[in-house]
Amino acid sequence: MTDSGSLTLTATRARAGLDARRGIVRLHPEALTALGLRAGDAVELTGRRTTAAIALAADRYASRRALYADDLTLGNIGARDGDPVRLAPVSLAAADRVVLSGPASAVAVVDPDTLRLALLSKVVGEGDDVSLLPIELGDAQREIVAATRRTLNNTLGMGWTTMVLNVVEASPAHAAMITSDTRVEWEHDVPASIEIPLESGRVANLGRAHAPMPASYSAGEAAAARPRAETREPVRAEARRPEAQPGIAPIPYEELAGAKIPAEELRELLDLGFNHREVLTVVGTDMALGVLVSGPSGAGKATVARSVAAAVGARVSEVSGHDLAALEANAAADQLRAAVAALAVPGVLLVRGVEAIAPAGKRTPLGTMFTRLVDEVLAEPGEHAVVCTAARVEDVDTALRSRLEHEVVVPMPDADSRRDLLVYFTRGMKVAEDVKLESVAHRAPGYVASDLAVMVREAGVRAAMRAKGGGATALQGTDFDGALESVRPTSMAGDSVELGGLTLADVGGMEPLKQTLTETVLWPLTYPDAFTRLGIEAPRGILLYGPPGCGKTYIVRAVAGEGHANVLSVKGSELLNKWVGESEKNVRELFRRARQASPTLMFFDELDALAPVRGGGTDGGTADRVVAALLTELDGAESLRDVVVVGATNRPDMIDPALLRPGRLERLVYVPPPDAHGRADILRANAKNVPFADDVNLDEVADELWLYSAADCAALVREAALTAMRESLEASIVTASHVAQAMERVRPSLDPEQLEYLENYAQNRES
Repeated sequence: MTDSGSLTLTATRARAGLDARRGIVRLHPEALTALGLRAGDAVELTGRRTTAAIALAADRYASRRALYADDLTLGNIGARDGDPVRLAPVSLAAADRVVLSGPASAVAVVDPDTLRLALLSKVVGEGDDVSLLPIELGDAQREIVAATRRTLNNTLGMGWTTMVLNVVEASPAHAAMITSDTRVEWEHDVPASIEIPLESGRVANLGRAHAPMPASYSAGEAAAARPRAETREPVRAEARRPEAQPGIAPIPYEELAGAKIPAEELRELLDLGFNHREVLTVVGTDMALGVLVSGPSGAGKATVARSVAAAVGARVSEVSGHDLAALEANAAADQLRAAVAALAVPGVLLVRGVEAIAPAGKRTPLGTMFTRLVDEVLAEPGEHAVVCTAARVEDVDTALRSRLEHEVVVPMPDADSRRDLLVYFTRGMKVAEDVKLESVAHRAPGYVASDLAVMVREAGVRAAMRAKGGGATALQGTDFDGALESVRPTSMAGDSVELGGLTLADVGGMEPLKQTLTETVLWPLTYPDAFTRLGIEAPRGILLYGPPGCGKTYIVRAVAGEGHANVLSVKGSELLNKWVGESEKNVRELFRRARQASPTLMFFDELDALAPVRGGGTDGGTADRVVAALLTELDGAESLRDVVVVGATNRPDMIDPALLRPGRLERLVYVPPPDAHGRADILRANAKNVPFADDVNLDEVADELWLYSAADCAALVREAALTAMRESLEASIVTASHVAQAMERVRPSLDPEQLEYLENYAQNRES
């Protein structure tokens, strides 16, 4: 509907993507043309309130009547999903001055220059909410965007991605674009009553209304700059002396959640070394308090160290290895010496990310200097301790590791630890009575403490958005559902498979196969104690083989969704490397990550390409070495508890036989093409949202689909709907005629000869 150069469209919540929370809306190209706009122009949006945004074109299949906007923009409009919104062209003006309010932690550590770069090219108005997520600019400014991201990550941790600011004042007040000349300011300084840590380390999000997040459990362990609300001047590295900065207030040892066992190990060491050295004398031995704390990023290693040091009466002098590695060598050495000079008695020198200072296999001047410094600090027994943190002990220089005599491992949190962490993070929040944190923890395998903190913040933001529109203020189960979908565990970054809520109930037919997979895959992941109680080991893995397109990958996704497991999808490019030793290293690293993120389902698609029969390759032995590494990991010395390996292939005869013996991929399951009943189930599963006419009988259609795979059946449903759309874009029903035309276009893909070969192979295996 148009009105004097304006257009009224229906507000539609956009899926999360690169536009999310960046002040961008998308319209059908015809809607842009109707408004006289080009992609990248500004558009005025009016619901219960008025704001402006950058308009871009949606894809050509988008609705002509829809305005696609994220939750932040919808909140600025004062509209909900489905509400009418009036659009009109608007003239932009460069903003002279913008004043923002935000969390105290952001006000304290984010300087105006960084704030301006994060908001560059965004269109704002007074009263709008904005995020710190920068707009993806062109090639010329891509490096600026990347540098801004790194700065925000170092000062605020990953929590900055969900942080929301409010535009208190803007000049002009409406449709003002932030440019490199805009003066960006915070509304006021940090209140004096809020203690902001000056020590390099994580800063707690004290300004959020829904829950103060503890400093230690923010995402990652990046450094936070010291507050500069008054001067607004950049802090030079030389000026950040540990002796001038108080330490981050540690979490009380009794309240430490999710890492009780490693915390107790470290406490016993420091307590013995600082407070009970007479016991060592009686026994006739001595000890140096050099400790290496390892564990996945974001698990809370530095948090444990701070809490334990406070519990034994020691003060902490803390530095960040990644910060030091980014400095010039002399400046980094000065900071290290200053941190040592600031040590009290008893005192703990805490070095986060020590692998950045002393990397394995690479001797650096800074690493050598730090190793000597550790010797000096530990020279006086009972006075000082050196605690270093690293994601992997293998990444730390061996010379330094020999000085750090004791090793403590902070593991991935299990379900109970995740529940304790969620209870801790939500203790200052309103949580609905029907929300079961145990259930949320069970659905978050692979999440470390920092991931859970970000997830809780995201749930809080969703609750705040709802409350702003007059909804319930307490966190609901739907808030956690949405947060779990948008916040993925860092341990699975880049390799996880999007399950999309898929379960076995969505798989048509295949009842015997589903029962086999339930026993072989779901039971070991869901009921590991039952195997222990009966004194047997859970199956290590399973191989699915069958013709292409019959649902091998699909059913693996469904099994993983049923068991709420992480899924590691293994790609051949990750494992195969022409350099000797690199392929085997990649395999070891892959299985290490799977153990950390357990319960985990490792999925090797097209396994015949990754693990062919040894001795017949022409790649210089790379494939043979990968097979050997896979065999070692599958039944090696290190347990694969809560990890199940699933392979899929069309050519089981090409896989190395050693992989298929008991104890490895011990169960081979044939995935046959669907029969008539299975095809009907598949058609119904894919057509549950398709408005078929009464003259469409899916059972009769299924009877005619001989040699159609599951993928072919899904394509047939899709083609029938597209056929209806070709007749009319206003079509609201799919008829039998459309199905018949689709069957002429979508032909069966199964090869009778390949089917006969695979069926014979399956029969021979059974006999």
